[in-house]
Amino acid sequence: MGQETARPTDAPGGSRPAGGPPVDGLKAALGPFGIFSHELRSEDPAQQDRIRRAAADVENLGFGAIWLGGSSSVRHAAHLAASTDHVVLATGILNIWFEDAHSVAAQRADLERSDPGRFLLGLGASHAALARDYRRPYSTMVEYLDALDAAAPPVPADRRVLAALGPKMLGLSRDRAAGAHPYLVTPEYLEQARGILGPEPLLAPEVTVVLDDDPATARATARGFLGYYLGLPNYAANLKRLGYTDDDLADAGSDRLVDALVVRGTDDTIHHRLRQFLAAGADHLALQVITASGDSEPPLPQWRRLAALTSGLTR
Repeated sequence: MGQETARPTDAPGGSRPAGGPPVDGLKAALGPFGIFSHELRSEDPAQQDRIRRAAADVENLGFGAIWLGGSSSVRHAAHLAASTDHVVLATGILNIWFEDAHSVAAQRADLERSDPGRFLLGLGASHAALARDYRRPYSTMVEYLDALDAAAPPVPADRRVLAALGPKMLGLSRDRAAGAHPYLVTPEYLEQARGILGPEPLLAPEVTVVLDDDPATARATARGFLGYYLGLPNYAANLKRLGYTDDDLADAGSDRLVDALVVRGTDDTIHHRLRQFLAAGADHLALQVITASGDSEPPLPQWRRLAALTSGLTR
């Protein structure tokens, strides 16, 4: 498993037992819902004013976090800090194959000095097809966490989460981070993940949402998004562990799989489905809205609708 740092047994400010840091304050800051967005990490110069305004709108709508999708970095979060006041800015995720741990720690320290308590470092080992010099992802993640611990100043374990899917990486999320930020998962998966993590660590999955109550068009939109991901071995293997088959994974997903992975339908149905994810063990849902147009601009009307749908909904 690699070298591990000492584990706190009774750290102040939280109730978490040995095996990881207390995360009560982080859970409170995140709240039950955040927005997961590739659009808000865009580096297109023409989009920057729109992105900053959209980030402020997300905060004003009451979401607790902005998760910057894709291979995001500290600089993407720092870009939004000036236009927001208190929303948590998280990477979902920073790809450990592309950014040196000591550089990340230094960038994080700079952001912490200017905007203390605002940043959450989401780390992921990505996929072999998308990484540089991909090798032994679990061991490499352990080494990366060791480097974050050894940096001056270090990145505290309670301010980082791992994009875990399999049991070993979930265990590492429990022992060396605040918890897990899994992607493309079902409520059934969350029940299993919570069993590995235990009751205290943060479980903050990405949840895909299509705001369309027509089953045929909603599934078509979902498949336009899912097809790419279902072809990646890590996601396919995780879904097969849950009992899905090659037939379910083919052609961008069977109806059964699409309906398990993507929240869609009427307002009441969406409300019920989000409750299922929370009841399965999630502390916080990072909601990613997918639209039929695939527009690269922030989907503000959909985020406003989600804010209304999630108002008052807690775990």
